[in-house]
Amino acid sequence: MIDRDTAGLYLRTVSHLRPEQVVHRVRLRAQQAVLARWPEPFRRRWTHRGGQARWPDGFVALDAEVPPACGRIGDLEDGTFSFLNQARALGTPIEWDPVDAPQLWLYHQHYWEWAWTLANEPDRDRARTVFGEHLRSWCDATRFGRWNAWAPYPTSLRAWVFVNVARSLAASTPVENLLREQMRLHAGFVEHNLELDVGGNHLMKNLKALMGLGVYFGDQRLMEKAATLIASQLSVQVLPDGGHFELSPSYHCQVLGDLIDIKNLSEAAGATAVEGLEEAVARMRRWLGAMLMPDGDVPLFNDCERVGPARIAALRPRRRSDDLITVLPESGYVVASPGGRIHLVADVGQPCPPDLPAHAQADCLTFEMAVDGERVIVDPGTSVYGSGPRRIWERSTGAHNTITIDGEDQTEVWGSFRAGRLAQATLHRAEVVAGNVEIEASHTGFAHLDGSPIHRRRWTVAPGSVVITDRLEGSGEHRVRLCLLFEATSLSVEAVRAVLDPEVDAVGFRVLLPRSADRDASGAQLSASVAPAQHALGFGDLRDATELVVEGSVRLPHELNSRIVLVP
Repeated sequence: MIDRDTAGLYLRTVSHLRPEQVVHRVRLRAQQAVLARWPEPFRRRWTHRGGQARWPDGFVALDAEVPPACGRIGDLEDGTFSFLNQARALGTPIEWDPVDAPQLWLYHQHYWEWAWTLANEPDRDRARTVFGEHLRSWCDATRFGRWNAWAPYPTSLRAWVFVNVARSLAASTPVENLLREQMRLHAGFVEHNLELDVGGNHLMKNLKALMGLGVYFGDQRLMEKAATLIASQLSVQVLPDGGHFELSPSYHCQVLGDLIDIKNLSEAAGATAVEGLEEAVARMRRWLGAMLMPDGDVPLFNDCERVGPARIAALRPRRRSDDLITVLPESGYVVASPGGRIHLVADVGQPCPPDLPAHAQADCLTFEMAVDGERVIVDPGTSVYGSGPRRIWERSTGAHNTITIDGEDQTEVWGSFRAGRLAQATLHRAEVVAGNVEIEASHTGFAHLDGSPIHRRRWTVAPGSVVITDRLEGSGEHRVRLCLLFEATSLSVEAVRAVLDPEVDAVGFRVLLPRSADRDASGAQLSASVAPAQHALGFGDLRDATELVVEGSVRLPHELNSRIVLVP
């Protein structure tokens, strides 16, 4: 029996869903259950019947330019696959769906993106042999309609790979007809399993696959259906400032890449252009250029990983101007670069679209900062998607460069991809004042607690310093925790005593870069500590970090003043 707290959590979670999402979810789940038990009727009904295989000569997919890192041909030949920084030797024939692999790793196995490595292999005969052996093995070991292989998202990615590599890896080989029949089956499956319940980047992957399959089979109906749905999604998924509505910089790059592929494929195939697509791509390129850190990669807000310089270059971001401040109001980010040394990106927006919280983290008013081109204050990043303590920590408020009150998360993140109560953020101002950038924002994520606390933060970013003023409004006594996560334990961090007016109930510390350590507090029952920690550059890629924490009990309203001062 579900207790009251659990029932409340579920109610707060489902209350954000649109009615049509619920309808699509029920339909797809029911279809999935029937398909798993009686696959043959679906196979017969969904298999694409018409059209001869063709693919435009002038089209080159982004993945062909920058293949995903999945191992070398020798590894693939031996049945060894590398995904998410984990290599597994699966033998020959391949052990598809190894029982000890995480869910996300299994999905990557069925994406077939490792075939891009084969497509780029100079030894064509060797690559074709490996592809043919693995295709036969996969067809023998997997059953149509059964997860993980036939979940809609892996199926869409696999279909996109198949239409792109068919000519180079299967044409005039013994598996040419087998691959073509698989693509006919994929066409029907993708069309009837569009993830309209989830939406977001999943749906865009479905639609790109549908467009690719339509082009491959010369099916005008499939192409037009894909184009119509893509056009309708542009106004939903691409915000006026150019950001992707899931508010993750790396998913922004994924969707931008998908839209670039769709645009280029449509042009190469002579298909009707998708309405609004060219303008959406241009806006997303401007957004990406504005958000890039000085090292050329993205900040890691929400579920996010480093994209890599080659992939970012292929996306052709429009580089930001030399403005001291860039405000991206709809996606809720402000970029401050008031001098040659400090570059700061502040997260002042909503945690997620209310109806798509899968990649949200409880991180309102966090930030990343670089000094002299190198990241110094970093986001915890995303290293796992499965349920467990690491996933819980990386999504939590306490892992981010912001304030936690009473040990609660601002947004009620739970499970692997769910969220109940959502913080509401407000950007009050972002402007240049006397050569400094001033950013002020607040959120309501703690307003449900006793005393209705509201967190209001102001960054004053000067050429040689950053002052962070955290105003905690409300009433009553509360436990507060301020965290700053520094990039590496090799960075010596020191919190030194701030010069405070003894009449003022406040605490401050100054971080001197590149040297500092220890703690200080001002008599407000607060203490500071420094401890080793970790942050993630990507899945399975954890790096050393240093966590500086100031915490203790205060009576609201209360103000914490933090200062980061650069050492010449």
